[in-house]
Amino acid sequence: MSRLVLIRHGESQWNLENRFTGWVDVPLSPKGIEEAKAAGKKLAEFTFDRAFSSVLARANETLRLVLETIGQTTIPIEKDKALNERMYGELQGLNKAETAKKFGDEQVKIWRRSYDVRPPGGESLKDTAERVLPYYESRIKPYVLKGETILIAAHGNSLRALVMQLEQLTREQVLELNIPTGAPLLYELDHSGKVLSHRYL
Repeated sequence: MSRLVLIRHGESQWNLENRFTGWVDVPLSPKGIEEAKAAGKKLAEFTFDRAFSSVLARANETLRLVLETIGQTTIPIEKDKALNERMYGELQGLNKAETAKKFGDEQVKIWRRSYDVRPPGGESLKDTAERVLPYYESRIKPYVLKGETILIAAHGNSLRALVMQLEQLTREQVLELNIPTGAPLLYELDHSGKVLSHRYL
């Protein structure tokens, strides 16, 4: 059996300010730093074989703080833009409440939560999945199949895409899926990569 831990980065400064972040490199907020350290404490019993992260600072910093907290800073780490947050295009940097006033709550919900509708100039969740899932299959799953314990630090939508695949969620189910910041999500998988159990720690 292998164990896979997914963690959405701690709260970022733009999460705090209720802005669409996407690919903009925004640091963790003070609360986000504490969330990452708290996640590390929850993972103290784990010995990770390797870790993966997006190339964005908020995920990298979360991973660094988690690994420092558990004293595992020397494990192999691979960073790739395939795990980046969904790119929000023209919405990046805009306040979510102001955007809802401008375009309407329903339209903004469709942009944020639908599977295959793109915001202006940005990616849909389907687009995000089309880069996250091949990366998982080619770069991460082989280690899962070897029985390793893996940590992935990424983002709300890149992780939603992966969770949708791991849990075989429908498009309708993924619309309501919300992954909280800084909360480790543990998957236990069998030798074929099938999920046996999952829970937040």
